[in-house]
Amino acid sequence: MKYQRSSQLFKEASAVIPGGVNSPVRAFKAVGGTPIFVKKAEGAYIYDEDGNRLIDFINSWGPMILGHAFKPVVNAVVDKAKKGTSFGMPTEIETKIAALAISMVPNVDKIRFVNSGTEACMSAVRLARGYTGKEKIIKFAGCYHGHSDSFLIQAGSGAVTFGSPNSPGVTKGTAKDTLLAPYNNLNAVKHIFESNPNQIAAIIVEPVAGNMGCIPPAEGFLQGLRALCDKYKATLIFDEVMTGFRLAKGGVQELYGIKADLICFGKVIGGGLPVGAFAASDEIMSFLAPEGPVYQAGTLSGNPLAMAAGYALLEVLNKDADVYDRLAEKTAYLHQGISKALKRHKITHTINRVGSMISVHFTENTVVDFESAAHGNNDQFKKFFHGMLAAGVYIAPSAFESWFITDALTYDDLDFTIAAVESVASKL
Repeated sequence: MKYQRSSQLFKEASAVIPGGVNSPVRAFKAVGGTPIFVKKAEGAYIYDEDGNRLIDFINSWGPMILGHAFKPVVNAVVDKAKKGTSFGMPTEIETKIAALAISMVPNVDKIRFVNSGTEACMSAVRLARGYTGKEKIIKFAGCYHGHSDSFLIQAGSGAVTFGSPNSPGVTKGTAKDTLLAPYNNLNAVKHIFESNPNQIAAIIVEPVAGNMGCIPPAEGFLQGLRALCDKYKATLIFDEVMTGFRLAKGGVQELYGIKADLICFGKVIGGGLPVGAFAASDEIMSFLAPEGPVYQAGTLSGNPLAMAAGYALLEVLNKDADVYDRLAEKTAYLHQGISKALKRHKITHTINRVGSMISVHFTENTVVDFESAAHGNNDQFKKFFHGMLAAGVYIAPSAFESWFITDALTYDDLDFTIAAVESVASKL
């Protein structure tokens, strides 16, 4: 495939946009080469500016669960746009999507819409601090909760350590209130609570990780977090920006039968438009302005176009009783096919899968946290990525990202993808 137009567009973008992109992972820094510029998309496919058609396995990092340009969503957005694009005032569609989301998700009474997953997680942590009267939070190495200062923290050399800033511009004062633990390690979390008595406001966690590849929670991990929060009177925040409405109608809470205190949403809840949300019980949400003292606001929050898109998508997901089974079956089929192809060519690998999220790690070890994910053969992944791209399959341009399956994929698409893996593996 040729990418002359994309290369030219990237050169032009680099002159006016830092790094040529508006989100770093798009720049292909992890894999090398020039990013692909998309012209349009439909169903399971993206079409780039050079006229190439690619089977898409990132699906805008998750929200295109029923495919690109999904007609009910497009129609809802067009109809709403004709009546005005933004008012900064309440609209009926906000109440409709709020009621629908609450009816689908267990254990929540009220929801507040924002403009991104970052805003949702940032606001949820502020609310947890205001509700508990405590300041410190626990997060897990490798879990990404957006680019708010509190979350841009990396683990130190020890298994548990005070956070240190992972980006210039994040102050040490902010970092000291974020405590790190390895994902799937309950003992580390217990030690943090014991070392910081009556100081922990919340644990925030991707209940199924998607930002170090797809990593499922170990048996008992989420239950253990729930028990520790109950014991130490901290709030448990599930960052379901990726997993909410994707792994089940009620997300991970439904899938694993675990109750969180606060749940953050994004991706699917916006139908592809910029939306985030956070939800909780009446008791917790009553602390949020204008009812309570914890301030959060946004001029474009509840934007009618975004609300219309999200409502149209959630309505279909809520009514289609079989959609999550279909997605899981397609993902399992892909998993089996990729694994067989890699094994035939003696390519060392581990595949993680939960529902419609899947990732391929080029390591023989079980991948359970960021450290084990980082042991993968990144040079091999780079060759794999570019080989798949040349074959007409677009996967995430990073070894530390999940693939997202869409229901628009046919089994012919999956067979094509598996055949591409077979061909690429023969050259690795």
